[in-house]
Amino acid sequence: MAQRVKNRICLWYNGGAEDAAQFYAATFPNSSVEAVHRAPADYPAGKKGDVLTVEFTVMGIPCLGLNGGPAFKHSEAFSFQVATEDQAETDRYWNAIVGNGGEESQCGWCRDKWGLSWQITPTALTKAIANSDPAVAQRAFQAMMQMKKIDIAAIDAACRG
Repeated sequence: MAQRVKNRICLWYNGGAEDAAQFYAATFPNSSVEAVHRAPADYPAGKKGDVLTVEFTVMGIPCLGLNGGPAFKHSEAFSFQVATEDQAETDRYWNAIVGNGGEESQCGWCRDKWGLSWQITPTALTKAIANSDPAVAQRAFQAMMQMKKIDIAAIDAACRG
């Protein structure tokens, strides 16, 4: 018997919870949709039988999508940070999110079409800005500040000076 999750992230959607969960499950490894629950009666944001909540996992993180209506919007105060190993993986996730109705932001951040923020962060960037040489870290940081999607080759070049 599977153990019930005691804590999960609840994400509020304006009717798109199931589509979002399906997209995340198809895009990211170790992601899945576990259950879709329908409203047993009419409620302020929907009708009986509408998808009310969706239990899903994003890269091992248990989530609950709640179709709560238009009252609340996602903000950058919450984001998923995805550590990538190379440019191909960075490009794949970035392009999946932005190419599916999302939008680019700065410094490796983007937003999916449901308004949820994502940080697509190459481990090369994380290491570069934490470099023990402050000049290297500063160059890497300054290079990052000019980017939308992170370009690992440009970060490496900045590190070399």
